[in-house]
Amino acid sequence: MDRFVLEFERPLIELEKRIQGMKEYSRDEDVEMSEEIAKLEEKALKLSKDIYTKLTRWQKVQLARHPQRPYTLDHIQRMTRFFIEVHGDRAYGDDPAIVAGFGAIEDEHVVIVGHQKGRTTKEKLYRNFGMPHPEGFRKALKAMKLGSKFHRPIVCLLDTPGAHPGIGAEERGQAEAIARNLFEMSHLPVPILVIVIGEGASGGALGIGVGDRLLMLENTWYSVISPEGCAAILWRDSARADLAADAMKVTSQDLLDMKILDKIIPEPAGGAHRDHDKAAAILKQAILEELEQLKQIPPEILIENRIEKFGKMGFWDESYT
Repeated sequence: MDRFVLEFERPLIELEKRIQGMKEYSRDEDVEMSEEIAKLEEKALKLSKDIYTKLTRWQKVQLARHPQRPYTLDHIQRMTRFFIEVHGDRAYGDDPAIVAGFGAIEDEHVVIVGHQKGRTTKEKLYRNFGMPHPEGFRKALKAMKLGSKFHRPIVCLLDTPGAHPGIGAEERGQAEAIARNLFEMSHLPVPILVIVIGEGASGGALGIGVGDRLLMLENTWYSVISPEGCAAILWRDSARADLAADAMKVTSQDLLDMKILDKIIPEPAGGAHRDHDKAAAILKQAILEELEQLKQIPPEILIENRIEKFGKMGFWDESYT
């Protein structure tokens, strides 16, 4: 697959191509160029730090959507010793936009649930661009309840532009399916770890997003609506999405500052899309560390803390007349 390049990444990518070209020329022509290459590599490292440590909120949204960013199945393939996927919701059918199943991360047997996008046009259509139907949420709940029965911790990987808004999804109970998951997940007596690995938009993300700990990869976003959707409502112009991203404060650092997020998981230099193996290794280590802590908490305390955690989110005022 050809490398997709975001505009702000272009100077770095061009410099890396130049370095690669010099290395190939040096090897093929047997010309000593190590000193020149070392200088350019040092320049590339500095440029990378300058770019990726000063990203705007909108640029982080773009990184979260990068078409070469690792998706749920990419992480599962690299993190687990085995993974057995389950299908169907026992009511209507299967939804490929959500992956659910049982696996082992090292010696930790877990339930893994996550959104799955596609890369090719055919895959995108098959996965519905990662936008779940009601049967997807019900399939996820089926797997989580079965895992809970056998005392398996649950890992939820969030990466969706939102729940599918089509007429068929509404006819089959989209709102009820999401609401049911919110209720049921709040009471499951096993550790639930929620991690945003890409986009975390609206009820599509929250439908599998209730847990004991909320983590986000460094270059991801999580909000009630996409920046484009917000801009279209406020200014009737989706092109002002960059302003909406700033106003909504959608990044991992924003959510950490607002005490909604528990932890930011660092990504490889330049973003997870540049090194899938390293990104999965970092994610795997974070999962194992968090589950080790959560497993020490009695189930009844887990549930109590989980409900309290979500109850504290947001601000409100009560007035009496």
